[in-house]
Amino acid sequence: MIAAFIVACEIGFWIFVLAGLLCRYVWNRKRLGGLLLLCTPLVDLALLIATVIDLRNGATAGVAHGAAAIYIGVSIAFGHQMVRWADVRFAHRFAGGPEPVKAPKYGSAHARHQIGQSLRHGVAWIIGVVLLFAIVLFTGDDSRTAALSGTIRVWSIVLVIDLAFAFSYLIWPKKEKGAGS
Repeated sequence: MIAAFIVACEIGFWIFVLAGLLCRYVWNRKRLGGLLLLCTPLVDLALLIATVIDLRNGATAGVAHGAAAIYIGVSIAFGHQMVRWADVRFAHRFAGGPEPVKAPKYGSAHARHQIGQSLRHGVAWIIGVVLLFAIVLFTGDDSRTAALSGTIRVWSIVLVIDLAFAFSYLIWPKKEKGAGS
């Protein structure tokens, strides 16, 4: 049930974003568009409530429950950036806004960008881990929430790898193809 709800929340997030941007730029309803964009965190709240209720009602935590915390952490840490990314493209396409600026692909600017994204991943990790610990405490049954510690371990490894790759660009900056070595 939770896995399906996670998918529904992801769809709901993008429906709020798309509806907000359509209202803002296509139908010229800027206030309504802004309100719809501000509603995207409600999707995270609904997922958190559903996860806690599911566990509180006796479900044993599984991968889907851990994924719910990951989804919420990523959504909070990256959500504004994703909405801004879509907003700039909609403004360009429908309202004559400036062309979107692409992320740097080479050199120290690329390294700074990658480190920033990895640090944002770290914020998502912190939020997700706090949620996972809170769910364990709220559920009050370690035997039913043991899988969540596995989620924390795997996600921690992924974060360390992400940070290592990002910081490696400081030592070995990415260079344009054909540029001298």
